[in-house]
Order: sequence, then C-alpha cells, then structure tokens
Amino acid sequence: MSINEATPEMWNKLRTKYKALAEEEQLEMENDEWLRDDDRQEYLEYPSVADPDPVNNPKHYNTGNIECIEAIQESMSTEAFKGYLKGNTMKYLWRYDYKGKASEDLEKAGWYLNKLIKEVS
Repeated sequence: MSINEATPEMWNKLRTKYKALAEEEQLEMENDEWLRDDDRQEYLEYPSVADPDPVNNPKHYNTGNIECIEAIQESMSTEAFKGYLKGNTMKYLWRYDYKGKASEDLEKAGWYLNKLIKEVS
C-alpha cells in the first residue's frame, strides 16, 4: 500500500501507537512560520486519537466497518429512526445538568437534533 492510500483511521492508529511522535509533530506544526494561520488552525482542530471528539466522532462508536449510527438507521424504518433521534435529543437535554459534562451533553443533544433535522428535510 502507498502512503496515498492511507485512510484517516490508519493515521489515527499510528498517532496512538507513536503518541510522542504525534505530539512532537503537533508542536512542529504550531511553530512552523511558513504555514498559513488558517492551515495551522485546521491542523490543530483535526480530531486525533490523542484528542478524541466525544460528540462528533466518539471512538467507541467507530470500531468496525460501519459507524454505529449507520447500523442503527439501517435496522429501522425511517419513522422509527426519527423517533430514535428525537429520543436521544431529549435524553441528553434531560440529563445535561447531572453528569458533570453539561456542555458536552448539550453538544450531543445538538448533534442528534441536527441529524433529525436532516432526516425530515
């Protein structure tokens, strides 16, 4: 396989395996004068295994060939899937103030709500 065929998942596995190198690479990117500010910011915001995104890309939902949400959607009718999205939105809104991660739970509620909006549009 060539380097051009590597997927983001493969790069993230390497970042996990060689975490010190990934941190060193990030420091280099932060200090590179030639890199435009917008490119540097995009790189620093790119989710990696060292800095997982528990809202948009939770590591524990991406362990096979298909994301969990896609498998759930395929297992349900359109109406049932919309109910699932509505229920999860309500769940995260209901408990956001009780788990100690209020903003994260509100972001998760927003994620499910945005997914529901796309489904009904």
